[in-house]
Amino acid sequence: MKILSIETSCDDTCVAVIEISGEKNPRFRVMSNIISSQVEIHKKWGGVYPTMAKREHQKNLVSVLTEALIKAKLLKKAKNNIEKRKIRAIKRMLEREESLYERLIKFLNLYEKPEIDVLAVTVGPGLEPCLWSGINLAKALSFWWNLPIITVNHIEAHVFSNWIEIFNKRKKVKFPAVCLVASGGHTLLFLMKKVGSYKILGETRDDAAGECFDKVARILGLGYPGGPIIEGKADGKIKTSLPRPMINTKDYDFSFSGLKTAVLYNFKKQSEDSKKSEKYIRAICKETQQAIIDVLLNKTKRAAKYFGAKTIILGGGVISNKELRKQFKKAFLKEKLDLLFPETKISTDNAVMVAIAAYFHRFKKKNWKEVLANANLNIIDNEF
Repeated sequence: MKILSIETSCDDTCVAVIEISGEKNPRFRVMSNIISSQVEIHKKWGGVYPTMAKREHQKNLVSVLTEALIKAKLLKKAKNNIEKRKIRAIKRMLEREESLYERLIKFLNLYEKPEIDVLAVTVGPGLEPCLWSGINLAKALSFWWNLPIITVNHIEAHVFSNWIEIFNKRKKVKFPAVCLVASGGHTLLFLMKKVGSYKILGETRDDAAGECFDKVARILGLGYPGGPIIEGKADGKIKTSLPRPMINTKDYDFSFSGLKTAVLYNFKKQSEDSKKSEKYIRAICKETQQAIIDVLLNKTKRAAKYFGAKTIILGGGVISNKELRKQFKKAFLKEKLDLLFPETKISTDNAVMVAIAAYFHRFKKKNWKEVLANANLNIIDNEF
């Protein structure tokens, strides 16, 4: 089974092709995994602008698709002429995505249908304008190539990014599992009773962990994205520690806006020389990073203990932080449970994780007319 997957929930334009072989003991082979980042475009704004991100997706999707198929060795030049009836249908379908339409028609004129069994696309949660770009490409390809679509939940996909290693090493996930997804747009803790059966334990009430990293970096004048920059500078110790918001509350919710505000007040109190001091910047970066790790780790540990988890599963861009991984490993070293991290290269947004998630929903194929974006899609909503 070959799956071509598309991910455009935020500012990364992603297309991947994976092959799954074996029924009882499936193995995943990544044939291609192409990611076009928009970091340089959004850097001057310190965050992602949805309409700008959508325009970049429209511009990049076909070239990323082409590269993914070339790398997977599935792209062949077309021999037959294109049907004008189909072109008119695609034009109607992409009437609000003119630049995507123009690039896609050229692509479809040039190449044959690849040896793909099914398409997969992220439908939410995410930035709605961005989601629609990926969805519209998937719908157009589905119509043109006569292929079904499997719709994918972005949060669930981050969790399933761990399954490549699990299946390829012939491991089994022990349930129940406590899952933590931490990224720029999401911080969510949920119980996984089995694949497809979830219970939300806690989520962010305001800023997500990755969003906090970005805002702190902006306050300190460090640029975007904040997570990798702060991780790279983290060193030393500030005189007054920063708060760990909601770390001792009885629930499993998160709140990181107060941490961002505390950094702002601390920064404003400094002299002009201190604000420019590399020593101060490094120290407050380390304290910010540690505060976020402390909250994520504390909530995850308490949830695992209370619900008798046999596995901890982590996913999302924030999980690529090396210090976070180190401290989670140390914290759970003596516990009788498994701790799963995705490979760093598929911790951030990518289409491989979308394809893996699609495999688990392979019996829920849809006609292209049924596929819609849902920016606020919930992890417990299985009808996506």
